[in-house]
Amino acid sequence: MSHVLLTGLPGVGKTTLIRELVKRLAYHPAGFFTEEIREEGVRKGFRLVSLDGRQLTLAHSIHKGHHRVGRYGVDVDGFERLLSELNLRRSPSRVIIIDEIGKMECLSRRFTNEVLALLNSSKTVIATIAFKGDGFIRQVKHRSDCRLITVTRETRNSLADSLFTEVLKRIRTGDSR
Repeated sequence: MSHVLLTGLPGVGKTTLIRELVKRLAYHPAGFFTEEIREEGVRKGFRLVSLDGRQLTLAHSIHKGHHRVGRYGVDVDGFERLLSELNLRRSPSRVIIIDEIGKMECLSRRFTNEVLALLNSSKTVIATIAFKGDGFIRQVKHRSDCRLITVTRETRNSLADSLFTEVLKRIRTGDSR
């Protein structure tokens, strides 16, 4: 395993699984999570939260602009500024968390370039990736150095244990491929 891609239907627990891995890793990964923005129980958008505490509203139903996915306006410029600040390629961490490689994120050329550079590096990338998607999403899923795991509600808890063991072994041995 070089990299781990977690896929599955929306709401199955991919982000929950990846958060659990981050909690267990003592090696302080770098990267970000995606959280839903809910108002009165209704999803209104998505927020990115970096592992060092920065936040950005990636998409919102009231956001205007020409970058849209469904009913959400996507703040591509803000996302690219956050990626620049995070500078994941230069991070001293050997483990990079990306939640997620999805349609909204892929509107950013900087993001797709960053993901490719990270996948081609000696770092271990643990990412969630859209269950459906063409283009870049399909390209990443078909890489021979990526282990694609479909997460279900039934498997997400047991996957945390096995993935943690694999990633920890990889870090300890310094295995880069």
